[in-house]
Amino acid sequence: MIIIPVKEGEAIERALKRFKRKFDKTGAMRQLRARKEFIKPSVKEDRK
Repeated sequence: MIIIPVKEGEAIERALKRFKRKFDKTGAMRQLRARKEFIKPSVKEDRK
């Protein structure tokens, strides 16, 4: 779970930006998209 402490007087937009940055670093969305469909290993190699 990602926890973003919001400082006193800080804009919500700024806190959201920090949250999005941390979320991108975890790679959760990339992992979900990769699991969405099965890709054969031979096809993976062809794409590289």
